[in-house]
Amino acid sequence: MNVILLFLAAIAAIIIWWLSGQRLTSKPWLETGSVQLPDQHGTERPPVPAVKIGLFVFLGVVGALFSLAVSAYFMRAASADWWGMPVPRLLWVNTAALALSSASLQWAKREAQHGRMESLRPALVTGLALAVFFLAGQIQAWRELTAAGYVLVDNPANSFFYMLTGLHGLHILGGLAVLTHTTVRAFSTEVAPDRLRLSVDLSAIYSHFMFAVWLLLFALFAGWANDFVDLCRTLLN
Repeated sequence: MNVILLFLAAIAAIIIWWLSGQRLTSKPWLETGSVQLPDQHGTERPPVPAVKIGLFVFLGVVGALFSLAVSAYFMRAASADWWGMPVPRLLWVNTAALALSSASLQWAKREAQHGRMESLRPALVTGLALAVFFLAGQIQAWRELTAAGYVLVDNPANSFFYMLTGLHGLHILGGLAVLTHTTVRAFSTEVAPDRLRLSVDLSAIYSHFMFAVWLLLFALFAGWANDFVDLCRTLLN
């Protein structure tokens, strides 16, 4: 329950921050002319693309899904038939690969904003390759665990590990489909710069979010999240 409350508090903070930028506190019936006010530099603020708003809504749903799964993980871990499983060392390498992939897409986002195609293309290719390496590493980690006897139905902890990492991997795979399309478009000479810039921006946002989700899951499997939850319970009580 504490995990759900913390997640909902984070989502509420993000929604309040986003709505504050949409001028909901303004009084349009008292304004004349354009509905957009100039920013601090004297230029009009461009409207938020609908596809980006849709992405934020989708990420909110994905975050709620993972928060419920993590909450179920904590409740199930209190049972007597729960035995912890070791964390493969390969997960550290996979985490580093996903972090570098997210950083590469942030680099690509900056290069796209400045229109530097010669730097944008290698940044996208690097981010794509590292994300593929992450998925391959996750599959290898599964193989190492099953070879060591940690099969899916042997222990509830094993089931949750495979379920959560598999669910995260599916979302990474879906993001790879979009990122691959964006990378191919970056090598095309007929692509519109504005559309390419938006695609790179959306890919970077999705990558950062999935990296944050993976950090939460990795902390959960390593046992760090348990200490954090115990600390929160202590503070709340």
